[in-house]
Amino acid sequence: MLFDYHMHTPLCGHAAGHPREYATEAIRKGLAEIGFSEHNPMPEKFDDWRMDLADFPKYLQLVQEAREENPKLPIRLGLECDFIPGRESWIRELSRKADFDYLIGAVHYITPDWDVDNPLKLDRWKQQPVEEVWTHYFKAIAQTAQSGLFDFLAHPDLVKKFGHIPKGDLLPYYREALDAIEASKMAIEVSTAGLRKAVGEIYPSVQFLREAFRRKISVLISSDSHAPGEVGHEFRRALDLVKEMGYRELTAFRKREQVKIPIA
Repeated sequence: MLFDYHMHTPLCGHAAGHPREYATEAIRKGLAEIGFSEHNPMPEKFDDWRMDLADFPKYLQLVQEAREENPKLPIRLGLECDFIPGRESWIRELSRKADFDYLIGAVHYITPDWDVDNPLKLDRWKQQPVEEVWTHYFKAIAQTAQSGLFDFLAHPDLVKKFGHIPKGDLLPYYREALDAIEASKMAIEVSTAGLRKAVGEIYPSVQFLREAFRRKISVLISSDSHAPGEVGHEFRRALDLVKEMGYRELTAFRKREQVKIPIA
């Protein structure tokens, strides 16, 4: 029943392990299927944590090797794609370069030079009120959904990664993003990666997820693995959370089409 679609490879420069090792760990943990979603390449280099465009054929080769070595484990092909306003045409072009099962939309940059989850840029949090950062972030999440480019959304409240969270009710920050996600019919991931970060919480928050369920927004559970041992990390805890919210199915993907998987 459980599957993990958010897994990286060494091609991003900050992950370890061949895809075959991730597959081995998935089998050991009893996952029904997996998928790889490396950080999308860009035509030009402006950061050091994504796959180079020249490595894209290698990425396809690594995934194919894992498939051939694990014929009984379905292995899906995806990309984690940054939504950057003005670069939508590149994502469309990239989507035609392989037979993808899904594209994950993600927001890391809230300004052209600030990837808000980058630990090397923590000083930027001292230069702007946390309320403004959150407003910019969730506006970008809304734009990501409105673009229609993606099948599901990565770590919906990644902005909380380092524990910078506004005081009071957070729903006003979420609302525009949730409206756009609902209208787009895209799914969101419930990511256990936040449990491994300073914030110590699943992405997204309980309040965000409760609102998502009320709006009938589909979900799936992901690990955002950057090492084989992280595959399926704390999935039972995440599954308990989505069930507590009221979800009775998860959303998988086949050739960019949603497939509903009942929760046992």
